[in-house]
Amino acid sequence: MREELTAPLADFGAADVAAAGGKGANLGKLVRGGFPVPPGFVVTTAAYRLLLAETGLGGELALLLEAGGESRPPGTTRSGADGMAAGPAGQPATGPDGAAIRDLFAGASMPDRVRAAVIAAYRELGGGPVAVRSSATAEDLPGAAFAGQQDTFLDVDGDQAVLRAVAGCWTSLWTDRAMAYRNRNGIDPHEVGIAVVIQRMVPAEAAGVLFTANPVTGTRRELVVEAAAGLGEAVVSGAVTPDSYVLDVHGALLRFTPGQGGAVLGPAQLEGLARLAGRVQELFGRPQDIEWALTDGGLHVLQARPMTALPPEPPRLNRLQRLVGPFFLEMFQQRPYPLDVSGWMQHGIGAMLERMAGSVGARFPPLPRLLPEEEGVVVQLILPLPRPTLRMLAAPLSVLRRARRFDAAQWTEDPRFAAFLAEVGRLRAGDLAALPARAVLGAAEDALSAMALITELRVSYLPSAFLPLGKLRLLLALLGAGRLGSALVAGAETRTSQANRGLEALAERVKARPALARAFRELGPAQLLVRLRQDPEFSGFREALDAFLAEYGHRETVSIVLSSAPTWAEAPEVVLGLVRTMLGERPAARDRSGEALARLCRHPALRFAPLRRAVLSAVAEAKCGIAFRENTHFYATMVLPVLRRAYAELGRRLARAGVLADPAEVYHLRFGELGELARQADDGGALPPAAAERYRAVVRARAAKRRELKGVPLLDPAVLFARRRPQPGSLVTGTGASRGQAAGRVRLVRGPEEFGLLRSGEILVCPYTNPSWTPLFRRAAAVVVDYGGLGSHAAIVAREYGIPAVMGTGNGTAVLRDGQHIVVDGNRGTVTAG
Repeated sequence: MREELTAPLADFGAADVAAAGGKGANLGKLVRGGFPVPPGFVVTTAAYRLLLAETGLGGELALLLEAGGESRPPGTTRSGADGMAAGPAGQPATGPDGAAIRDLFAGASMPDRVRAAVIAAYRELGGGPVAVRSSATAEDLPGAAFAGQQDTFLDVDGDQAVLRAVAGCWTSLWTDRAMAYRNRNGIDPHEVGIAVVIQRMVPAEAAGVLFTANPVTGTRRELVVEAAAGLGEAVVSGAVTPDSYVLDVHGALLRFTPGQGGAVLGPAQLEGLARLAGRVQELFGRPQDIEWALTDGGLHVLQARPMTALPPEPPRLNRLQRLVGPFFLEMFQQRPYPLDVSGWMQHGIGAMLERMAGSVGARFPPLPRLLPEEEGVVVQLILPLPRPTLRMLAAPLSVLRRARRFDAAQWTEDPRFAAFLAEVGRLRAGDLAALPARAVLGAAEDALSAMALITELRVSYLPSAFLPLGKLRLLLALLGAGRLGSALVAGAETRTSQANRGLEALAERVKARPALARAFRELGPAQLLVRLRQDPEFSGFREALDAFLAEYGHRETVSIVLSSAPTWAEAPEVVLGLVRTMLGERPAARDRSGEALARLCRHPALRFAPLRRAVLSAVAEAKCGIAFRENTHFYATMVLPVLRRAYAELGRRLARAGVLADPAEVYHLRFGELGELARQADDGGALPPAAAERYRAVVRARAAKRRELKGVPLLDPAVLFARRRPQPGSLVTGTGASRGQAAGRVRLVRGPEEFGLLRSGEILVCPYTNPSWTPLFRRAAAVVVDYGGLGSHAAIVAREYGIPAVMGTGNGTAVLRDGQHIVVDGNRGTVTAG
């Protein structure tokens, strides 16, 4: 590590972050690249280390960090899967006392050698007013900009003033905001250092920031400039409302929003900024956030750092992608982890979809194209367009042949189904803790391989499941009774409907016991779960709950595509929330399927016996098809608990080996990387130090990237629904997916953890659904969903229960609010004020 106390900016480059901090290293690279950077020098991290060593601050700082719970092995972070620091029972760590640390720095004297070096460098710069800026070793990095977290001092003039500003920058490393930011980003406070950049002040006529990509939309073909008269500090601090210019890459003005003082930049200056943007981005190889100043001498670059939390480039969607988009957004509500993509998606559920498409001659793009990554983390969802192959010419014959050979009503009698259940049973019985790492990984591989049996069953039986639906639609169209189709196939007996009845039975148990009902009303989910587990009075309900979870606990809570999300059995509070929802009064159950069938049977044409038999047979076969789709989904998820148990065991071992700070971080690794680690581990689970450090760095980097993208959607709903025209007078507009109108009060339910909030007669407004949401529909007056289409679970179940549904609103959960009275029109696809 470099040991000089000060050095000119030009002496530093991209590899010198440890000595010059992020800001100093970036400015040095700009100087070397020939950019107009104000002259200056760096007070290096060696000066800061000398301060800690000569004054004894280092030892006192270490004691305070340890007292605050910040002592841990170098290179590790105390975090969960997202790298968030956590204290006992998952609560945020309190960390050390920042005020006490700052008091230490305030009482310390700057070492004489440092004072002399700083004054000499300042005088060599020419003296006079300078800008003194903090440059920490953890700032201006991809994923962690640290914008404004440490201090900057402007118009500093004179030797003593400069020394005080340098000391102020050092102290600002320990402000509460900087410490909280490091804590959030999983940065070890023992390893952080700070340099100080000192530059000649620029007498700016105008200044501001320049983004080389649109920070809101992610469009790389647009530049965004914010400018104000005078110094740029007013812009970056938010003290003034600046002019905002959106330019194309050549500097042509696309949009302008005036600030407080009117336009401060002309066309020539905007073109100059555009040229500067292109050069700086080319130098660093990624979009940049640039601070600049304008004087009569031209443009000056004051700072450049990577843009963080930048959305991916917005895709251009065709009609087919807009049609299928809501279905995929419903599945990808959460950003998948590397292990989701490389394990369950690639070898499990994704392999199933690929095999099914291939059976009719279509081919999906590979996963890396559907879910592109940056730095190992999925950044975007690219809506798939299946590509036809020559096999599609033979698909009709293949489909008809399978429809004749495989009857969906008999699929559970297929030997492959028995083989699947036997394999899952074998895997569930395994004691993973007693196995070596390679065998634990083998259990995960076996779980994924078991999916091949369900996949082959789906490929074989799908034609006989879906062709009857087409046949029924055709017959109903000929009879002029097409509107009865959804109701006729509603109420098919499925494993999901059986689970819903099981939940109703649990709710009846609660209502029969006043003390139990009171506990459900008064306690939160976590407290309720503890009470149920500990109170002997509730042993009967506890046994019934355990039996329910043994049968249905493998169901996913969030999405079929995520292995990282817990199952019902792992998150029983989700089930308790569903039971709580069922405790209130519910609408009288109606046999909508029976009503529709009776209405159909009164059709004059059905007096003709052969036609009547054909129609009734088509209804029965269509119901079997619906049940096949739902039940194979149910059984496929039986693999998830086995897979998650293997991942959890490997996570625990990697945490013991020092690769992970928390076992849950295992999801930041790819399946192939888990295999490599398992192969390198000895019988005791120890890893070679080089391998442990390499993957520790990988996990840290991916956790940081994931945190950076936390607020960035995989696909911006505004892009998907950009062409939708709102209906006049509507609050939100979507696709009418279940007919009828209903009025009521809004209940926002954003995820499974909020299931218990819904009350009977309220209108369920949610971002997405999956089968675990269906019990809520018995209590809801109507449903409004951000994503999903006519074939989604929400739409199907809403039609079964006869409640209006509006799907694919894109913004229902953002626009509507709890308690708001609205009218849902499932015919027109609108939501209006009630």
